[in-house]
Amino acid sequence: MDLLPDVWRHDYWLPPGVTWKDMEQLADSDRPLPKDLLISLPLALGFIALRYLFERFIAPPIGRCLGVKNRLNVSAAPSPTLESFYTQRSRRPTQSEIVSLMSLCGKTQRQIETWFRLRRNQDRPCRTTKFGVAAWRFFFYFIAFTAGLASLIDKPWFWDTYECWREYPVQPMERAQYWYYMLELGFYISLLLQISVDIKRKDFKEQVIHHLATIFLLIFSYCGNWIRIGTLIMVLHDCSDVLLEAAKMFNYGTGWRGMCNTLFVVFTSAFFVTRLVIFPSKIIHNTLTRSMEMFEPCFIYYFFNTLLMVLQALHIFWFGIILRMVYKLLEGKMNKDERSDEESALEEEEDDKGGEENVSQGDCWEKSKDTLNSRLSTHSCVLNNLTNHRTSVADKMRKAQ
Repeated sequence: MDLLPDVWRHDYWLPPGVTWKDMEQLADSDRPLPKDLLISLPLALGFIALRYLFERFIAPPIGRCLGVKNRLNVSAAPSPTLESFYTQRSRRPTQSEIVSLMSLCGKTQRQIETWFRLRRNQDRPCRTTKFGVAAWRFFFYFIAFTAGLASLIDKPWFWDTYECWREYPVQPMERAQYWYYMLELGFYISLLLQISVDIKRKDFKEQVIHHLATIFLLIFSYCGNWIRIGTLIMVLHDCSDVLLEAAKMFNYGTGWRGMCNTLFVVFTSAFFVTRLVIFPSKIIHNTLTRSMEMFEPCFIYYFFNTLLMVLQALHIFWFGIILRMVYKLLEGKMNKDERSDEESALEEEEDDKGGEENVSQGDCWEKSKDTLNSRLSTHSCVLNNLTNHRTSVADKMRKAQ
């Protein structure tokens, strides 16, 4: 029963020598209260509903304008045995499992492998679905970045991060900052709630870590009144996210390769500058060293900076993926997101192989057909010549008689 009061002990959240009584110098509307965070839960549910409506009614017409089209996938033939194995056991059977399925279904190994490949393709999200997700995130990040920048552009701590700690922790909170926090927190909670049913990518685990770290950063920085530095972190991240989602939207369209590549180059530059240069040199350095010039560290100081280090590690991980994409772009081979949905890269290779096999089989058939036709036409010509020769010989014999 005493655990909850212990969580809110002032020495966990405030610098030594400062208590919650000191924070009461500010009006309730001007200081962050933990109960304010409860509004993020209905906001998260609202974002989920709004996303559904957006992807259902707004994203499709935008996608049609950009030429977003789904690939034509061949459906797997109905097979109760294989379907049961696929849904209950594994999407990718081992060699021994394929052998046992061959005896159960009476199919060849090649037929079973093809069936599972086609079945996996049926479960892959289509391009219109991917476009809807990218468009939804683009519109949110664009609005959040624009509104966040407008609310911070005239603030002294936007230009001089040392101002983030002036008179800390008794700093008044503006309503714009309050709503910026609540909307971002609600959005990331909605992403976390939907991550199990959302498009799964290769960096699924990293995405979960990122969402959790972001949510904890927002909650703890709000309760400890680290709002000034928190708003700078949010606007810094939203900047490159806007460009990433815009590049994805044009990537899923048809005839926008040049625009997609241009946006991707701009995104790469923005990501490098904001997350690998400004973030560690201005944000992390500020929270680690310059903050200690104003107050002695407490629990939130160590916890907050640990989460910032986690974010920075994710930034380095993702920049490695971006560099691979840049390399493919320079080689002219980039046609999909390097973090593409789970198994899609392998399956696309399988599709290509299958397509090549079909093409090669078709070519062989065409060649065989052409050879057969040429032979038939040759035999036909020989038979016609023999028939004409016999007819002419018969006519000469009748005349001689």
